[in-house]
This record gives sequence, C-alpha cells and structure tokens, in this order.
Amino acid sequence: MTRPPTAAQRRIIEAADPETGRISGTPAQLDRLVVLKLAFRHPRPPHEHFLTPAGHRLREAGDEPPESAGPEPAESGGVFAARLGGEPRPESGPARAREVRTAWQGLLEIRRMTNADGATDRPCAWERGRLAPSAALALEAAGCAPAGGDGDGPGYRVLDTPQPEAVAVHHPEQGGLAACAAALREAGWQVSEHAGARGGARYLLASPRRA
Repeated sequence: MTRPPTAAQRRIIEAADPETGRISGTPAQLDRLVVLKLAFRHPRPPHEHFLTPAGHRLREAGDEPPESAGPEPAESGGVFAARLGGEPRPESGPARAREVRTAWQGLLEIRRMTNADGATDRPCAWERGRLAPSAALALEAAGCAPAGGDGDGPGYRVLDTPQPEAVAVHHPEQGGLAACAAALREAGWQVSEHAGARGGARYLLASPRRA
C-alpha cells in the first residue's frame, strides 16, 4: 500500500497554483509526488510539475486523504484525455472542469514555448499533429459539451477527415454548432460551415490557423 504524503509533500501540494495546479519543490520531492500519482511532469521544457486530479482532491480536502478507489484519469500519467464526443457516460462536474482548465493552460504554455513568436492565440505544431483531441480540448475548455454515447444528450462530436489539417465538428442543434464555431475561432482555428451530402445536417470544418 502506498504511503501517504509527508508533511513536506503536503505543504508543496497546498502551495500549488489554484488555477493551473503548478507546484515547485526539490527534484526529489517532485519525483516522489509523481510516484504517488499526486503530480505529473510536463513532457515539454521547462518540464514543470502539476497536480493530478488526486493531488487536487488532496489539496481541497485538507487533512483528509484522497480517495483511492478506482483508476485515476489518464492525466495522472501526464496525458490528458480529450472528449471527442460519443464516449459512454462522459465525465462532468467540478473535477472534470478542473482537469480541462489545467490541460488548456498547459496547451497555451506549449504554444508559448513552441510558436516562433511566442503567440498563444493560434495553434502550434503539437496541435497540428493531434488535430481531433486538440480541437476537442478547445471546445470543452470553452464550455461546449461533448455528445454522450448512444445519442445520450446533444453535444459536439469531433471527427478526423481525409483533408489535411482539418477536422469535422458535428452538433445536432444549430445553436450548438454556432457555439462550437465561435469557440474554435476564439482558440485560433479557421472554421467554415458546410451542408451534409444530399441535404444532410450541417457541420463545421476546422483547421489550425498558422498566422
């Protein structure tokens, strides 16, 4: 059974940035928090460390230990699982909102570090290599809800397309489709609306803006 964090480790967790979950400490302390699955190391330089959902729960709970039942979301291993739409019982609530906010802040930091001019208002090469999850993260971070599995409630669906650097975004409601278009444009994507084949439902084509 994994030992609970020490008093020093708890102080690091309690001092985390409340918005991004970024933490600081000695290399040994940070490595230990990663082992405990309370933090993860960002894969891009400068390799900052951030709290995982379990770390956030521990911070919010104070002296209470975090719940250990059930697997941790993918972010615990340093990878955020974007919701493309259609997942069975998509997560929602404060914990999911916090994970999305942390992932979006991390993505903006990747933009700042990898775009030649340090711009954060347009996608970077990392996003162009991961079109669907990057677009889905932009949508969810803007408050758009993904579709549930088996048609469970209206929401967006992000799909790959044969076109280079383009994804398709579907939504059963015209208002929802318009909200998705606005969210993607705000996140630096080029968006156009199209009619489906033979009078089918309208959908969006979105591509990461380069300039």
